Amino acid sequence: MKIGVFDPVFGAMPLETMLDRVKELGLEAVEIGAGNYPGNEHCHPGRLLADERAFQGFRDAFASRGLEISALSCHGNPLHPNAAVAAHDDAVFRDTVKLAGRLGLAQVNLFSGCPGDGPTAVRPNWVTCAWPPDYLETLDWQWNEVVIPYWREAGTFASDHGVRLAFEMHPGFVVYHPASLFRLREEVGAVIGANLDPSHLFWQQIDPLIAIRELGPAIFHVHAKDTAIDPVNVARNGVLDVGSYARPTERSWIFRSVGDGHDLLFWKQFVSALRLVGYDHVLSIEHEDILASVDEGLRRAIATLRESVLGEPPASSWWA
Repeated sequence: MKIGVFDPVFGAMPLETMLDRVKELGLEAVEIGAGNYPGNEHCHPGRLLADERAFQGFRDAFASRGLEISALSCHGNPLHPNAAVAAHDDAVFRDTVKLAGRLGLAQVNLFSGCPGDGPTAVRPNWVTCAWPPDYLETLDWQWNEVVIPYWREAGTFASDHGVRLAFEMHPGFVVYHPASLFRLREEVGAVIGANLDPSHLFWQQIDPLIAIRELGPAIFHVHAKDTAIDPVNVARNGVLDVGSYARPTERSWIFRSVGDGHDLLFWKQFVSALRLVGYDHVLSIEHEDILASVDEGLRRAIATLRESVLGEPPASSWWA
């Protein structure tokens, strides 16, 4: 199992400077944002597909440093009720799949998307209640008229390019927990799997260790990100929180660096659970910790993961 990083945290750096920094940190892999929500500061799929010289330069930048690309990521909403938004995100998705295929990558990371509540909707509508009955009627329409038809075709497209689709189970989208991931996988096929991010499971009160056991071989990629739960704010307001991330004391939960939300024992159990189901790819650190600088957050996450994966603290040569 390798430790890597998701590149938006280094978005201000040119590609080769970023890769040199990744090597300095002792990491072995990079997950690359290819457009839509994560941005594409280091990778423009359309340009790389159209320019063989640029493609070779991009690929060689990783190979020359002995770094692996763990996945390309294009977390958008191709099911958006606004046709222009949906078309844009769909185009980015398809170029990302084509580029991943050319690079020989196993998977693209993405969101499932979320439609509106009907044909005339203008904004996505994430259903979280079974009653009143309007909500389940909306959910049935979303899945039968939009979600299943789109991803059946898109899944075939990905398979034709030798690429699997690793969905991040993220609230706000139709795939947000294991049951909804399995529903899509059953409708579309084994091309559908998970980009397992425990940070989005923690605050939903889903145990990531149980999720790993349930998902098993459907786990294609893993994000390493932690969440801290504020028990007082949860007791007061529950976990459905739309408060600003900029005011962490008012929130029920916030994202933290690996090890700062859950202790080392949990992360050792997390790695062990992944090994038990046969996962032997990359733990991709995603830094979104408002309480830690990039340098602080990454170093603590790397230290926690190295001890969890290797059973030993990081070497002082790169920690210093």
